[in-house]
Amino acid sequence: MSRSQHFPYIETHDGFGFVELLPKLPIVLSHKGRSVSGVGLLDTGASVNVLPFSLGRDLGLVWDELTMVLSLAGNLARLEARGVLVNAVVGEFEPVRMVFAWCKSDDVPLLLGRMNFFAEFNVCLYQHQLMFEVTKHEQTGKTLTVSQSPPY
Repeated sequence: MSRSQHFPYIETHDGFGFVELLPKLPIVLSHKGRSVSGVGLLDTGASVNVLPFSLGRDLGLVWDELTMVLSLAGNLARLEARGVLVNAVVGEFEPVRMVFAWCKSDDVPLLLGRMNFFAEFNVCLYQHQLMFEVTKHEQTGKTLTVSQSPPY
C-alpha cells in the first residue's frame, strides 16, 4: 500500500459557466453493507465533512432515526444536519471512520473538512502542477489536545 498518492485537479463549471480546476478527491463511503462513490471537495475552511442528502439516503441512512442534530455555520447555517459515522476509502489507503454532517439538502457538495478528513490525512496542494498529494497520518500514539500549541 502506498504511503502517499497523487490526484489531479478536476475541471468543473461554476454557477456562471466558468471553468474551475478544484482539488476534488474520489472517495467510497460505506455504511451497513451499502457503498456509494463520490467526489469530495477538499475544503480546509470547512469545520466538518458534509454529506449531501441523496448520498446519505443511498447509504441507507434514515433521517428520522438519527438523533445527533448539528448546527452548521456560514452559508450552510440554514440547513438541517445530522451527525453520521461511515467508513471511507480514499484511493488505495485502508478504510477510515469518518464523521459527516448529513444535510437535508442536495444543494451542498460533498465536502471533506477538518473534522475529520484532515485529522486522518495530510494534503499538499500543487496548484501549478494541477495535482495534489494525499498522505495518511502515521499512528504515533500521540494526541494533540486543545491546550497544546501546534507544531509550527
